[in-house]
Amino acid sequence: MTGLRARQKADRNRRILDAAAALFREVGYDSARIEDIAERAEISVGTFYNYYENKGDILLATVSMEVEEVLDAGRAIVEDPPASVMGALDALIGVYYDHSLYYLSKEMWRTAMAIAIQQPESPFSKRYTELDGRLCEQVSTLILKLKGKGVVAIDIDAEAVGEMFFNNLNTMFTEFAKREPMTLDDLKARVSRQNRPLATLIAAR
Repeated sequence: MTGLRARQKADRNRRILDAAAALFREVGYDSARIEDIAERAEISVGTFYNYYENKGDILLATVSMEVEEVLDAGRAIVEDPPASVMGALDALIGVYYDHSLYYLSKEMWRTAMAIAIQQPESPFSKRYTELDGRLCEQVSTLILKLKGKGVVAIDIDAEAVGEMFFNNLNTMFTEFAKREPMTLDDLKARVSRQNRPLATLIAAR
């Protein structure tokens, strides 16, 4: 019985997240109402508040779901990366970017970023920062894996270089979110070009 209740709770939570993401995309984050989210999720408003206190909580939960799935996909690349620095970076960053608009629109990303900046000590901001940290760590782990395979020079600080690659891909994703006309292909091409000089410098000779 406990297992059934847990599955029912997880199903309701997923319905809420899916309903909210769809409504945010259709009418915008600011215009979306809790009542409409609850109606789409086929639950009462009271039940909604058993899961989330406000729309910001839902947005954070959606960001968390996004990043968790991206991290899972990234692990497979880190475990068995392509045999060149650029190939490995393009593969991992491609996974990050290709999944970025699966649940969230650019407007939703801008809102999440703004909340994280405006309320740096809030649970939302702290969780957002933690998720960024986990992505950064995965990039550094990829560089360390390549170093272990002899693809990256032995004297390279894998953690520091991974942080540099992540900081750039994160900054460029912010630019992507700010610019509606910019496509994912444009983003990936620009970041790949920017990564190439450093990737060349750290490659084993």
